[in-house]
Amino acid sequence: MKTQPSPIRRLYPASVFAVAIAAGLSLTAGAAPALAGEMYVTVQDQSVARMVSLGGSCNACELSGRNLSGATFTGAAFLNATLVGANLRGAELMGSNFSSSDFTRADLRGVSMTGANFSEADFTNANLSGVEAQGSRFIRARMSNANLSGSELMGANFNGADLSNANLRGSELMGATLANVRAARADLSQSEINAANLSNGDFSSVSFRGSELNSARLTGGTFTRADFTGAEMNRTDVRGTDLSRARGLTQEQIGRACGDGATRLPGNLTARSCTVGTLRIVRTPPAPPRPPTPPVPPRVRNIITLAAD
Repeated sequence: MKTQPSPIRRLYPASVFAVAIAAGLSLTAGAAPALAGEMYVTVQDQSVARMVSLGGSCNACELSGRNLSGATFTGAAFLNATLVGANLRGAELMGSNFSSSDFTRADLRGVSMTGANFSEADFTNANLSGVEAQGSRFIRARMSNANLSGSELMGANFNGADLSNANLRGSELMGATLANVRAARADLSQSEINAANLSNGDFSSVSFRGSELNSARLTGGTFTRADFTGAEMNRTDVRGTDLSRARGLTQEQIGRACGDGATRLPGNLTARSCTVGTLRIVRTPPAPPRPPTPPVPPRVRNIITLAAD
């Protein structure tokens, strides 16, 4: 069998990064360390499967419409980058800083962005369904009409973000910060919002149908026409909260929450006063496999010898 020659690889500075992509070249894993503040990438020919591994700094990069699917950004700094309509599907943005970057209409389905910083970034109309963003920062991010359905957002910080009309259906938001957000008409149904902070947020017409809000904090928020049908509210903090125009609330739900004399409720519902604690959720690890059953010892056989006369 004829041996295929190894692809030629060359080292280029970040200044030619966008040019390389525009020319249709592939980028391969193994970025060299940044020198003198520049980011370096390795380029190889088109015949090899496309792989991208990026680090270092590339502020204000223009990457709109580029195909960066499956790329890996590790500890990278892409502040004020423009990625309008870019394809980042399945990429990894681990521990990277994309503050004030523009992801408008970008495809980020299934992206891993654990511990990344997207403060004041723009995700308007972007598709982030199924992303893993535990502990990431979206402070004051613009995420109106964004699709974050089925995402893992545990411990993520959305303080002051715009989530109006966003789709977060079926997402995990345990311990997330949703304080001071603008989330009118967002879909948070079937989501885990346990121990999350929703204080002082605008949740007008939001759907919490079938969601878990156990030990969540709702104080100071706006919940006009919000739908709580079937939501779990064990020790949910609603002290001083105006829920008088919310929908789907029952006495059983409110009876499990923690309110006070300033809590406003619809109809004849009444809140109880209780100590608001912190919900501790422990995920029980799977039980170790049982040891195999020892084999059954063979039965003792009595051998009788008959002597001939």
